[in-house]
Amino acid sequence: MKCAEPQTPFISSPKILFHSKKNTFSGFLRYDNKSHLTGNTSCPGREKPLNNNQMRLDGRRTSSNVEDRRGLSGGAKIAGGGIGGLIIAALLIWISGGNPLSVLNGSSGSFATSNEIRSDYQPTEKEEQYAEFAKKILAGTEDVWTEEFQKMGLTYRAPKMVLYTGSVKSGCGSATSAVGPFYCSADETLYIDLSFFEQMEQQMKAGGDFAYAYVIAHEVGHHVQHLLGTLSQTHEQMARLPEAEANRISVRTELQADYYAGVWAYHDNRMFGSLEPGDIEEGLNAASKIGDDYLQKQAQGYAVPETFNHGRSDQRVRWLEKGARTGDIRSGDTFSPSYSDL
Repeated sequence: MKCAEPQTPFISSPKILFHSKKNTFSGFLRYDNKSHLTGNTSCPGREKPLNNNQMRLDGRRTSSNVEDRRGLSGGAKIAGGGIGGLIIAALLIWISGGNPLSVLNGSSGSFATSNEIRSDYQPTEKEEQYAEFAKKILAGTEDVWTEEFQKMGLTYRAPKMVLYTGSVKSGCGSATSAVGPFYCSADETLYIDLSFFEQMEQQMKAGGDFAYAYVIAHEVGHHVQHLLGTLSQTHEQMARLPEAEANRISVRTELQADYYAGVWAYHDNRMFGSLEPGDIEEGLNAASKIGDDYLQKQAQGYAVPETFNHGRSDQRVRWLEKGARTGDIRSGDTFSPSYSDL
């Protein structure tokens, strides 16, 4: 069996994209809209659910490819302001067409490196539930993609997942929780601040077990692209093209990661019976809330299509649903169709 070789470093997550000759970066701008979801139910004899729709995960193994850095300072301490100011600054720069990475990564002297443990850190019960959940979902992606790669005559090399709070250092540089979950190909690692799941539920109205699983599976989808060489190819193309054209390639890349998330869901359910009625709808709802058109309208009241780099809400829903319906990695070609047909 042959192993798919790693390619050039890439860092990705559900929103903002920045690319240069050195790497590609994307992250999730967070919005405070004062809205909240209510209601957690419990199931006798089962773990306390994270929300009203619970995937069937009882008895499932947890992944050992997890590094828990929660409570560490992460080497990305913001000087001269907190996370709220960072988000506002990055949002304003993004809207005006600038590079939000300049805010998120900071200029010289903007970050203070430290790996000291915060003595006051104590995870909540719900955060521990999220951590256990994330480990089970990652394990499910390992099982599914190991099998799918074997079908292609390849060996799947599982990514690592780092759980962190506030800020973190990755192989692609420093980041804060403001960027949301992300994948870095340089160290083949997913990075997740579990408070993002809480924010999905309370602020984005996009909660639910499968919605959270979709976020993880999407980032693992980028890892699959990395192993197959897709990321390095798109990265090289984007570095040579004008911004508007590069954005279109980015959209195709992100929609394929959505499709791969759906493929995972199909096979995870086939292998383990993990999905219940309403689960897929949770993921589709989440996909609709992270479309470029939706996010831009939330941020500024209107959308600018030429700046889209992850796809419209309807496109993200369509490709996630297609993957979940077919389970066929071969049908996830988002690069051949005309851009208007995506």
